[in-house]
Amino acid sequence: MQNKLNRRSFLRNVGASAIAATAVEALGTPSADALPIASAKPARLFSGCCAYTYRNAFKNGFTLEEFIEKAVDLRLDAIDMTVYYMKSTDPGYIENLRWLAYKHAVAFSGAACGVSMVAADPAKRADALVQIKKWIDVTDRLGASHLRIFAGPLPAGTSLPDATTWVVEIMKAASDYSGSKGIMVGLEDHYGVSQSAKVCLEVMHRVNSPYAGINLDITHFDKKDGDPYEQIASCIPYATNTHIRTKFDDGTSIDMDRVWKLFADAGFKGYMSYEGEEMDTPGIPPAIAEIERLCRKYSSV
Repeated sequence: MQNKLNRRSFLRNVGASAIAATAVEALGTPSADALPIASAKPARLFSGCCAYTYRNAFKNGFTLEEFIEKAVDLRLDAIDMTVYYMKSTDPGYIENLRWLAYKHAVAFSGAACGVSMVAADPAKRADALVQIKKWIDVTDRLGASHLRIFAGPLPAGTSLPDATTWVVEIMKAASDYSGSKGIMVGLEDHYGVSQSAKVCLEVMHRVNSPYAGINLDITHFDKKDGDPYEQIASCIPYATNTHIRTKFDDGTSIDMDRVWKLFADAGFKGYMSYEGEEMDTPGIPPAIAEIERLCRKYSSV
């Protein structure tokens, strides 16, 4: 009950941003459980990095075990375990990653799978749900509390409204399953169906689950759908996790200080996880150093 009361009071007492409030109002008034995740100031912002950042190194033999040790060298608070780089899901392997992270005092901000939820074939959509549930189980074994999922590109010959409905149906079932384990599922705003804040917010409204949110990648919002900073701000109240790069998809630089202030003003509590180009240089790469600096600047911890 306390959780629901907090959620009801979010927009009235906190007002994460006028943009977020307008977005929620435009979609109608959801139930208490569907109200935004971020609920109170002050913000708690922690540095992170996605395994995908080291994708080229993984092709050359780099391991998730080494990635955990790398996080210590980079002074990161957490890492996002992209499942593409897991050697297996056999008993013992996943548990050893969990143990190793604990021994190094490195938190898992979550895991990330690449399953697409949009397909014209109902059998393929059913299989997508099976695969997502599998990765929810792996996330649980890791000891993490978040799994990133994709909507996917719009299939040829289908409409955006139909594809959005497929995402809603699968994500609703996935969040029902993940909720039984205390795990959040975060829809990434990525190329294709979920590349606009409008679609992401519609999905959140219709899924209407406290275990569903947006894995907010600040780089991907298409400018044809509106100012990207406004789209970021409208999604922050539903953000479960973030992916951070220094440039938008069109190559223009991102005002990182402005982005961090948006998260801080919304009272976001979570990880600001770098997912850019790896920099195999001595010391801490500039982009990660900047993330760490901004987290200290805008966070209460």
